[in-house]
Amino acid sequence: MKESTFVMTTKQSIREAFAEASSFLAAHEVMEPQRNAQLLLEHVLGLSGAAYYMALPDPFPDERQKAWEEVISRKAAGEPAQYIIGEQEFYGIPFQVTPAVLIPRPETELLVEAVLQQAEQLWPQGAAPADAELPDRETARPAAQGRAAAAPGGGAGTADGLRPLVAADIGTGSGAIAVTLALHAPRWQVYASDISADALRVAARNAEANGAQVVFEEGNLLEPFAGRRVDILVSNPPYIPAADIPGLQPEVRDHEPRTALDGGADGLAPYRIMMQQLPLLQEPPRLIGFELGIGQAGEVADLLRQAGHWDEIMIIPDLAGIERHVLGVRR
Repeated sequence: MKESTFVMTTKQSIREAFAEASSFLAAHEVMEPQRNAQLLLEHVLGLSGAAYYMALPDPFPDERQKAWEEVISRKAAGEPAQYIIGEQEFYGIPFQVTPAVLIPRPETELLVEAVLQQAEQLWPQGAAPADAELPDRETARPAAQGRAAAAPGGGAGTADGLRPLVAADIGTGSGAIAVTLALHAPRWQVYASDISADALRVAARNAEANGAQVVFEEGNLLEPFAGRRVDILVSNPPYIPAADIPGLQPEVRDHEPRTALDGGADGLAPYRIMMQQLPLLQEPPRLIGFELGIGQAGEVADLLRQAGHWDEIMIIPDLAGIERHVLGVRR
């Protein structure tokens, strides 16, 4: 087994330190070694963009050598760079990430984009007719205390006869989906649930840090929203078949939370449970959007069709052409 402790050779430029670390990571079979080395180097030096590239010819600062050796050693041992840095960007927004939450993926940005686009078509005014009183909001759980737990939006209706749309992000993890929706649709009331109190604490910090108004609820899938109206339901639930988890990349399998990966025997258990839980809500959401795994789009689309609540079922591919998202819309 290769020694995973990285020791930097003495007196070299920042560019040479980058090259040395990239080669070390490649020798330890780290995927995208140069990208990971650059992310970690920018983190250690506190530089990014043009400032980073301008500094490459400079001598590597002696006072940062220990930190540099530590982060490269951790990466060579398989730890995700995002956990080492403590941050991942999503939709242009910085999110704190810890081993309590799944690291946000770029393909999930397409789900957020699709939900925002469909919502604009369904509710051109950015709100819904105030045809009924919204149920009283429950007090936020202890995991979501603070500014981020304050109820977003206004009351049940406004002088123009409209009420805020209610969106729920199920299995929020870092809060990436919920926070992004809240920032891009500030008139909405955005809620988010997760079964993990530790994940909710991370999500609440992300909401507060980015100035997003989100209410966080602890519970299993739709259960926290029993008896309440939800106009828009979005979820990126665990969808990896349990038997496939041992074959995942080590940095995913050994470091990201199992509860955010394991979707049961065929990976579809969370989708089936959410369909079974729909009667808990006041009525089915008018817009629903799911992220899913490779080869699962047809079965998840069938679950939505069988539920019979949506006129149109859409399957949306990611940038690699993989059928990655399923949306249901009631026109």
